[in-house]
Amino acid sequence: MSEQETNILVIGGGISGLTTATEAAEAGYTVTILEKEPFLGGRVSRMNKYFPKLCPPSCGLEINYRRVKLNDRISFLTLTEVEKISGQAGSYEVDVKLNPRYVNEKCTGCNACVEACPVEVPNDFNAGLDKRKAAYVRSEQSFPFQYVIDKAACKSDCGAKCREACKYGAVDLEMQAETVKIKAGAIALATGWKPYDAKKIDNLGFGTSPDIITNVMMERISSGNGPTQGKITRPSDGKEVKKVAFVQCAGSRDENHLAYCSAVCCLATLKQITYVREQYPDAEAYMFYIDIRTPGTAYERFFNNVKDDENVKLIKGKVAKVSADPATGDIIVEAEDILAGGKIKVQVDMCVLATGMQPTVSEMKLPSDIKINENGFAVIGKDRKGIYAVGCAKDPVDVAKSVQSATGAALKAIQTVGRLS
Repeated sequence: MSEQETNILVIGGGISGLTTATEAAEAGYTVTILEKEPFLGGRVSRMNKYFPKLCPPSCGLEINYRRVKLNDRISFLTLTEVEKISGQAGSYEVDVKLNPRYVNEKCTGCNACVEACPVEVPNDFNAGLDKRKAAYVRSEQSFPFQYVIDKAACKSDCGAKCREACKYGAVDLEMQAETVKIKAGAIALATGWKPYDAKKIDNLGFGTSPDIITNVMMERISSGNGPTQGKITRPSDGKEVKKVAFVQCAGSRDENHLAYCSAVCCLATLKQITYVREQYPDAEAYMFYIDIRTPGTAYERFFNNVKDDENVKLIKGKVAKVSADPATGDIIVEAEDILAGGKIKVQVDMCVLATGMQPTVSEMKLPSDIKINENGFAVIGKDRKGIYAVGCAKDPVDVAKSVQSATGAALKAIQTVGRLS
């Protein structure tokens, strides 16, 4: 088979993309991974723990990084943008823009550029809860472990400081964007998701107080490599939290925002409740929900374990308003309590909004016959061979289902190129 026929292109380097790539490569096919960020790992690299086992994602990612690093059949490109996909199954040609990293392969990870960098900007890896330098690496587990310079954040005279500080000659501020063409026999769309913008939900108060946060921010606060090194405290004053409210369906199942259920939010909240209860044995957690969805024996068992905690209060009812008390700064959650038959008002130290998963596949330039449904997910017809949607590009799914989806997509891609041999 020609190189074009045997190459499988994976667009997205998160858990779905990594799994698709490694499964296909270990079956004997060449794979190219394209990732728009400077590092692989996607949203999973920002997590504290998986549910229901409550183990850290670092081990799973490390295994996949190792599989990528040691497999000569896999290559990857970061900081990429797909500009055009043309062709058909077995003979795709993809135009890819490679954005400059401004740090070359000579980088040893010595951190000298960071120490010399005078610029600080909001740290997107930590959901804006702290700051990073314009020269940075995301975490100790970043892959590739090669620094990057956010040139858009640089001041006019500061680039020279990073260059002078690097004794290995790794800082190259003259790098330019370039466009390359990649040929492939099959393509997997593993573009992942982003959290829904909580500022669009007026009644839930996001942005009016630093102590009204999202579930993504909570995950970073709870993480050992996060802004507080895993200590769960109030963002406004660093106070230990004794009462935390969790508001479900923040924008989900709402025709004005995300009309669909994001599938994982209930379990993510139950997981985050365990973070609070493990750190603070006397803390109370309030979970406001419409329905609790925990399908499967293991997930249902996990739900029951959290539900049986006497310091956890589950309140079925739609939250009407979340606001900050002007006198104390505490957060007030007002909701209906359907089972008790009335309204309830709870005053807490911090409120966590369970914002939904919004697919990003629609942000790509796709062939005209790849349809995007009303919710933003890719819909690929049964007769469509050669391009496959994976993980959250197809449906809102958790990590386990993303991996299953990726394995299936790898098999379909292999079958596509195999038929053409």
